[in-house]
Amino acid sequence: MTSADRAWFRDFEYLPQRGRVCRRNRMALLKCLSAILLCLSFVPAVAQETSGGQTPAASTPKAEPEAGKPENPFPNRIPAPSLDGGIEWLNTSQPLSLKDLRGKVVVLDFWTYCCINCIHVLPDLKYLEKKYGKELVVIGVHSAKFDNEKETGNIRKAILRYEIEHPVVNDAEMTIWRKFSIRSWPSLVLIDPEGQFCGVASGEGNRELLDQVIAKVIDYHRAKGTLNEKPMAFDLESGKEAATPLRFPGKLLVDPTRERVFISDSNHNRIVVASLSGQLIQVIGNGKIGAKDGPAESAQFDHPQGMALEGNTLYVADTENHLLRTVNLTTWEVSTLAGTGEQARGRDRGGELRTTALNSPWDLYIHQGVLYVAMAGPHQLWSHALGSKTIQNYAGSGREDITNGSLAQSALAQPSGITSDGESLYVVDSEGSSIRKITTSEADKLEDPEGKVTTVVGASDLPRGASLFEFGDIDGKGSAVRLQHPLGIVFHEGKLYVADSYNHKVKVIDPIKRTCESWLGNGKPGAVLDPVQLSEPAGLATYGGVLFIADTNNHRVLKVDLKTKRATEFKIEGLAAPKP
Repeated sequence: MTSADRAWFRDFEYLPQRGRVCRRNRMALLKCLSAILLCLSFVPAVAQETSGGQTPAASTPKAEPEAGKPENPFPNRIPAPSLDGGIEWLNTSQPLSLKDLRGKVVVLDFWTYCCINCIHVLPDLKYLEKKYGKELVVIGVHSAKFDNEKETGNIRKAILRYEIEHPVVNDAEMTIWRKFSIRSWPSLVLIDPEGQFCGVASGEGNRELLDQVIAKVIDYHRAKGTLNEKPMAFDLESGKEAATPLRFPGKLLVDPTRERVFISDSNHNRIVVASLSGQLIQVIGNGKIGAKDGPAESAQFDHPQGMALEGNTLYVADTENHLLRTVNLTTWEVSTLAGTGEQARGRDRGGELRTTALNSPWDLYIHQGVLYVAMAGPHQLWSHALGSKTIQNYAGSGREDITNGSLAQSALAQPSGITSDGESLYVVDSEGSSIRKITTSEADKLEDPEGKVTTVVGASDLPRGASLFEFGDIDGKGSAVRLQHPLGIVFHEGKLYVADSYNHKVKVIDPIKRTCESWLGNGKPGAVLDPVQLSEPAGLATYGGVLFIADTNNHRVLKVDLKTKRATEFKIEGLAAPKP
């Protein structure tokens, strides 16, 4: 097998976990056969890239297809397991079976909504759904990592937040996951129009592969007469929702000098600027998804998240555009600072601002003249010296884990929020449910910085990535503390306030004593203000004696008195949802 051939195999999850063959591993071995067949179907294209331009000889001759008809790309396919076992279906009026989908090419997307890699797959699926709208049906199989993600209501919110338009089954007990012997998120299973299992691709970045394979399957079954090309319509959750002024607000930033607050109105693809008394100052972005620079009323974003302010320039993490943007707060002009607009696929060290691809920048913080970026996609913290022409990795090896050590050797896990005590940075590692401390120095060369990463609270340095699965809702000290996918963090008067998102709480942490205690919320999602209930809060900011909370799934921002914990909704006069 050539190196090019092996590259195809890396896209597939097909090996059993143990050498012995057992009933549990039967499907894994069948996946292996299917993956081999799928790879063989691409050998002619791959062979052109081998040295000398020679095509490897086939070990056994293949049967010639019937004259004038496409060849079956999966001649040794096997019946796919059923979709029974989910506890509830969403984005459809009734549960679906493979019998209901007979005649359609089916892609099963095994995902969990916390996972950045799963989020990255969604644009690929949307592309395929649009291209093959008559022939393809995508089914999301939500097999949760976190306990909070097992609840159907929370999955429904995720469907709305990620704007998913295909049916999703809540596989809370991982029954369907086990039937297909899935071992990692995300995994995409291909089933042909006759209900036969064809193969599975694991990880992100498989759009081109799936596109080619789906086209081959469609050609074969169209010629055979087993393809149903009548589009299917589904009862989407989005059709049941009323418009709201804010839509899944992600992050917050307060400008104490001019007494204004910036809100990333993420699902409205815009930044909202308001006075601290609730008067609307400006809306930056026209609400449409895009990357257009220019005046505030015509500029475009794609689900922006974190922000930072330096002088009269607002920096914005334009997350799903994989860009960093700036806003001149005098002229209200939007510009692009960094990124190419394409998602970085590798673990790039960095480079020139506009030629270096970024990967899901999630939050921003300016410290000692440096813009730090929580780069959720590659599990790293990046840095840009303001006024320079470069951006680069600052901390994190790129391996997803919670390990302490030097900046280069440590591992982060989907960093999603940043703050500082004036000396060090503090980061929420959402997939590791931990709070990290990252040292900084003005004397550092950002291209080769010195420092270390430690864990304030939460598990770390466990073998084989086990720290990623140590989550819960346990107050206490140091490594005994358990959070559940925290997303937001702010430093205030010696304490860290943390949006413990999947526990629907705000917790307060003493970074010196390494203690953690629940501060607001009862652990259950809700919208009541007395006593306060939250629903997956994601962003925090402080001003004076007030904590601002982006109560994301409730589509609102709260103001909470830090002494009394009395909460009120921060309403913005004159703010409305963008026009369709």
